[in-house]
Amino acid sequence: MAAARLMACIPRSCMSRLAASRLPSWEEQAPAVQSRRSSLSGVCYLTMGLLVLLLGLVFASMYVYRYFFITQLPRESVFHCGVLYEDSLYSPFKGQLELHEDVKIYIEENYEQINVPVPQFGGSDPADIIHDFQRGLTAYHDITLDKCYVIELNTTIVMPPRNLWELLVNVKKGTYLPQTYIIQEEMIATEHVHDMEQLGSFIYRLCSGKETYRLKRRSARRRISRREAGNCHRIRHFENTFVVETVICKKS
Repeated sequence: MAAARLMACIPRSCMSRLAASRLPSWEEQAPAVQSRRSSLSGVCYLTMGLLVLLLGLVFASMYVYRYFFITQLPRESVFHCGVLYEDSLYSPFKGQLELHEDVKIYIEENYEQINVPVPQFGGSDPADIIHDFQRGLTAYHDITLDKCYVIELNTTIVMPPRNLWELLVNVKKGTYLPQTYIIQEEMIATEHVHDMEQLGSFIYRLCSGKETYRLKRRSARRRISRREAGNCHRIRHFENTFVVETVICKKS
């Protein structure tokens, strides 16, 4: 009987141990699973929040740049300018001369457009000028001849758009340019330009439908002879703190 009781006891003990070591039910696992899911959801929400914050900072920076900095440097600025200078080239005893021009500055497109009306003193042609800093080219439209001339941009005498804009804004505020001087650059017209599109859209709009020639600067400074002077035309303009006389001569 004792043996039978022992044999009957063993299965009950084993059953109790098996019951104690069984896997937890779904109801028991649910809180742990929900806890893990909630922690993952929290990480996702935190990441999304950081991304939204970062995008907000980016858009806020763009807004500040556009409406505070771009307004100070407008896309296009138009100035009517005048400057006093002494003509040391031809009339050193005439005293002060005055030169007027209209200047349009396109800061984003990086080019300048200058209109020189008929000068009061004579001896110079009215002209439209474009300085294209993207292409590195300058174009002169001599209105008297109705011809265009193109040459590499001379950055030593032509201010970049942003610098010229700052100069003219200061002049407009009352810091007028002091009495300045005049320098001369001599050029010779060379070959005819047939493909106008290679000059860029800005110069193309200025010179389309007009005879257009390439210019070459004189390699050595020398006085233009009286015979050569009859084949030359002068354009006086300024895009710096001094006046420039551009002398364009036909190729002899």
